[in-house]
Amino acid sequence: MNRTIAKYSERGGGLAEIYGSHCFSNEVMRERLPHSIYSEILLVQNGKKELTLEVAEVVSAAMKEWASEHGATHYTHWFHPLSGLTAEKQESFVSPLPNGGVIVEFSGKELIKGEPDASSFPSGGLRATFEARGYTAWDVTSPAFLKANPSGITLCIPTAFVSYYGHALDKKVPLLRSMDALNKSAVRILHILGDGDVERVIPTVGPEQEYFLVNAGLYRKRPDLVLTGRTVFGSMPAKGQELEDHYFGAIEEKVAAFMSELNAELWSMGVAAKTQHNEVAPNQFEIACIFSQANIAADANQLVMETLRKVAERHGMAALLHEKPFDGINGSGKHVNWSMSTNTGINLLEPPKSLSEEEQDEASRAVARFIFFTMSVIQAVDKRAALIRASASTAGNDRRLGGNEAPPTIISVFLGEPLADLFDAMSNGKNRFSLDSGILELGAKSLPKLPKDFTDRNRTSPFAFTGNKFEFRMVASSQSAATPATVLNAAVAESLNEFGDLLGRHTSVSFSMETAIRLNG
Repeated sequence: MNRTIAKYSERGGGLAEIYGSHCFSNEVMRERLPHSIYSEILLVQNGKKELTLEVAEVVSAAMKEWASEHGATHYTHWFHPLSGLTAEKQESFVSPLPNGGVIVEFSGKELIKGEPDASSFPSGGLRATFEARGYTAWDVTSPAFLKANPSGITLCIPTAFVSYYGHALDKKVPLLRSMDALNKSAVRILHILGDGDVERVIPTVGPEQEYFLVNAGLYRKRPDLVLTGRTVFGSMPAKGQELEDHYFGAIEEKVAAFMSELNAELWSMGVAAKTQHNEVAPNQFEIACIFSQANIAADANQLVMETLRKVAERHGMAALLHEKPFDGINGSGKHVNWSMSTNTGINLLEPPKSLSEEEQDEASRAVARFIFFTMSVIQAVDKRAALIRASASTAGNDRRLGGNEAPPTIISVFLGEPLADLFDAMSNGKNRFSLDSGILELGAKSLPKLPKDFTDRNRTSPFAFTGNKFEFRMVASSQSAATPATVLNAAVAESLNEFGDLLGRHTSVSFSMETAIRLNG
């Protein structure tokens, strides 16, 4: 039994008590902050107000008290530099007093702003080599969390990282900017389409993380694997993945013990690890997390990669995130599932269900909305294919793409038969079309009838519609999910702006929504 599970088992607690126990979530803030301050934080998170120092002072005091109760002695502004890794500069809560004593404190100013030395971080040529100052700014929308190690516990505050002149030096700032752009464009479109109650549209991401586990002792005997992340010499194994019998096979006990501790650590930090299984290649596995807001999902995925390596070491294994650590067998990717959701709970890429005769107006608007946003994504991928390809380009990934189930390097969109038929019908001038997926008959009375998914899954398309989202399958397993998410957000925002300008010029009381959408198509 791992340490996190054991701690709560002793108190009789289960998964519900473990989950988020090391996360300063909105629920924790609601319990620990005055109602007025908590309401202010919610408005800041929703982009309706700017954070003030007065509010930050109250939050920082509550955050420090909560962290100290869990044994934290230090805090850090946790950020994602352009190296693709995470970075932190740890500071203690201790402040000296004139009489030689100390006081434990954490101010609002320290919460809002940090100043790590930025001289040695990559900048993409944005600054001169002698310029060293950098600032970190609290990302209010992403919850703080506690990270435990043998030497203690640290309060980690997700932040953005910029230069002295405000240039983005990380993955977070471009991502947040692209989210704002998408939100503005999508809300405008929805208001034109008649959804006037929508105030916010949030890009959502659900990364699937593939990785290899190998024996730590054997790993240390391979300098090529240790130094480069992949083997550069050696022979093919006597048995590889010819039968692909590892795929979804029974998980061995040693790996199951590793996965159990991995899940417990992630759950405690508020990372919603959901799925785990054997992947196609021998010793290859996958972990997937539940969809969340794009920047929160990017933070969570960085924690997944970091925790994978840390927990594997405790179990005598090494976790490999290189896209192609071994020749001749499957490589590892990071499938970035992407969609858009409104503050009213609507997934804009969810095919609408059949409604009653009395609800035909709502049904018509739902169909128009789904078609419009799906078309916008398709145009974005077509127009910005080169940027989308570049967002998944790494040296390791280019060795993976194009073989063993990995998608090719040419960007294409797979829609599936129902959506392809729908757009064919529209292009042929038909006014009626169906979005029903139907029921799957299994041919045995003892088996239930299953609701049929809207599309089959496509394993070779780099960008496939998978029922209520698009799956960007080209992304590299070792890279940050923030980069592809940023490009997708920006490309779709651009597409929505173009369509919105056209739609806004032609829609009127006497101009049908269906006609406007055909015009855009």
